[in-house]
Amino acid sequence: MNASSLLTPRTLTLLGFAACTGLMAAALVLQYVVGLEPCPLCILQRVAVMLLGAVFLLAALHNPGAVGRRIYAAVALVISVVGAAVAGRHVWLQHLPPEEVPPCGPAMDYILDTFPLSRALGIILRGSGDCAALDWTWLGLSIPGWTLVAFVGFGALALLLLAYRFPAPGGLRFSARMR
Repeated sequence: MNASSLLTPRTLTLLGFAACTGLMAAALVLQYVVGLEPCPLCILQRVAVMLLGAVFLLAALHNPGAVGRRIYAAVALVISVVGAAVAGRHVWLQHLPPEEVPPCGPAMDYILDTFPLSRALGIILRGSGDCAALDWTWLGLSIPGWTLVAFVGFGALALLLLAYRFPAPGGLRFSARMR
């Protein structure tokens, strides 16, 4: 068995699913063991990670052909870009000077119960003082910084699944041109 036979679309999507599971496990440990409460932007990033995990798991279980693989990869790429945008916004809020940090807003439950979804998302994405808090770092990056790195990695995985022509089983490559 060579390395190229291990790097199949199914293996890569299972790795993506495992990475999403690891991120969610880390988030839950940081919340319930370390005691860090997630802000609204953290929760949106968690939702994006869970959606990505679901897409990767479905793709691995389905193990579709080239067209299906590209559809799953395109969906994963869109979720990765949205997740990276939310994480990037969060990192930006954390690096604002203290006088420019938005005031702390109401809890996410209140926002979702009180406002229509489109307005609630706008309020959440604006962020609040809670989102600007820098409670934990590792190797110089905050939790949203690491999440941004993860979303970039997931986007790269999705692009690989979208663009690369994987060899057919048995090592044969099928060509789009038939004579």
